[in-house]
Amino acid sequence: MSTSDLPYRATTAEACAWLAQQTATPWTLAQLIEHELTPYVWLDYDPAYPDLFGDANGGYAAPIFYEGDTQRLAAGSEDVLITITKDAYKIVTRLPEPGFRRALDELRFQKKDLEKLAGRLRHEAEEVARPPKVEAARESQFGISKAEVLAAFGRLAKLDLDKALDDAIGIFGDDGARVKASAKKAKRNAVWNPVTLALGLHDVYGVPIGSLKRAFKSHDFLYDWRGDWEQSLALLGK
Repeated sequence: MSTSDLPYRATTAEACAWLAQQTATPWTLAQLIEHELTPYVWLDYDPAYPDLFGDANGGYAAPIFYEGDTQRLAAGSEDVLITITKDAYKIVTRLPEPGFRRALDELRFQKKDLEKLAGRLRHEAEEVARPPKVEAARESQFGISKAEVLAAFGRLAKLDLDKALDDAIGIFGDDGARVKASAKKAKRNAVWNPVTLALGLHDVYGVPIGSLKRAFKSHDFLYDWRGDWEQSLALLGK
């Protein structure tokens, strides 16, 4: 099955078959969830829940991301139970007790998420296969640029991160995550330590650790920082 053959929303069987073809190893629903893929279920419009559907009078694809719900699936449940999801406007909402039940074969996985995972797995396999080399000092070990900060974290915090980086106050300045003296000659030369910045976004702005973990796994320019990031989380017990 090629990428062009992969449906926009793939069934569990289609997702597992496609990833098996890409990685030459078998896949299961539990492994999809272990690799942080978000399953979706289509909810047909129900007038009993107007706030959930809003203007989506035909229904919408509801994500299953709450740990209790996903772990139930990973453990081999016979059906889907959704207790927390996002409404049609992508606002997190708790569903009425005991939640919504759906059949397992209604689960769907987004094509873009599957492609991103396959790309990440290929990259990791290439890194393992690459012969060891002496690490040279590189710019990425010094800090990441404003553009890279915005690409990795721009949508995670409820603030104007572009402006906050320019203002360089608090966690965004030299007393926080910005590398001291990097902006001495010009603002455009400023770089930030992504580990320090991510921890600050969590502590000060409440950005979930899970979202920050995904950011470090999703951007190549953060690859060299993953060891420091994971070590910091371990020290903090997160």
